[in-house]
Amino acid sequence: MAGFYESVIEQAAKIRKKVVLPEGEDPRVIEAVRMIRERDFADLVVLGDHGTVGSALERAGVRVTDGLVVDPRHSEYGPRFAQRLYELRQAKGMTLDKAEHLIRDPMVFGTMMVKEGLADGQVGGAAHSSADTIRPALQIIGPSRGTRTVSSMFFMCWPERILLFADCGLNVDPDASQLVDIAVATTRTAFLFGIKPRLALLSYSTKGSAGGPGATKMARAADRAAERIFALFGAGVIVDGELQFDAAFVPDVAAKKCPRSPLKGRANTFIFPDLGAGNITYKAVQRLAGADAFGPVLQGLDKPINDLSRGCTAQDIVATVAITAIQASEGPLPT
Repeated sequence: MAGFYESVIEQAAKIRKKVVLPEGEDPRVIEAVRMIRERDFADLVVLGDHGTVGSALERAGVRVTDGLVVDPRHSEYGPRFAQRLYELRQAKGMTLDKAEHLIRDPMVFGTMMVKEGLADGQVGGAAHSSADTIRPALQIIGPSRGTRTVSSMFFMCWPERILLFADCGLNVDPDASQLVDIAVATTRTAFLFGIKPRLALLSYSTKGSAGGPGATKMARAADRAAERIFALFGAGVIVDGELQFDAAFVPDVAAKKCPRSPLKGRANTFIFPDLGAGNITYKAVQRLAGADAFGPVLQGLDKPINDLSRGCTAQDIVATVAITAIQASEGPLPT
């Protein structure tokens, strides 16, 4: 974990963003706040009951400064946020009464803080489902300019290697157009974190070795992704597909199965055909190959909101806060 973990903390410290942690009553969040304060790489807002959260932070050795702890049930921003939420969602049936109720939910309140510019990003999900974390982000923040598909990715990390996997957490069965969007967003994420991407769009087929609509979809997506990525990022990014994983990742196999592939078996960024393939693969690699998995990192939102696994550690929260801060430093994707 040390290489990637330390690198994102160092990068975040240079830009100093404010991140909301909506689950302040979770002990892992309290420990993460202590660790972030110790490293001093981001400003924080911790949501929850002021007395409960403040006491827990003090017991952990964190000095509770003004603005660190905010209680959504009693915040001065409550009426403003409720009115804004009503305005944003009234076309979808939102009433002001319902908005006033919802804004007391820390996940919604924190998302509104980001929407209204009072924070740069939010990290939640330690004690909430992915749906409860991501839904407010999609409804309140929405996609950034130039983005048609919000997606997710994972950094899969070993001491000697970092691989990027997408989409492993959000889009169930993306079509070719959505896969292009996912490939573009993941290319941007790679560059943002100092990684030069070499993309493989994965399939059960390598360059027509097997038929079927799945292989055709990935071949079409690969061609279109290569064109769009070249237009946006220049010729330095290699994109190829459709490829089986071994043909994308093992040079000797690539030499036999796809000798003309520009990747030559050295891909570091993998675009999966659907959520099943992506989610199963990242978990298998994490458990069987000992990778540290950081994510799901959401891509394509107008402002960064990131999800945590409910099995996360305090260190996972620290890393995700750093990742979120780095995402907040970038503008919208060029069109």
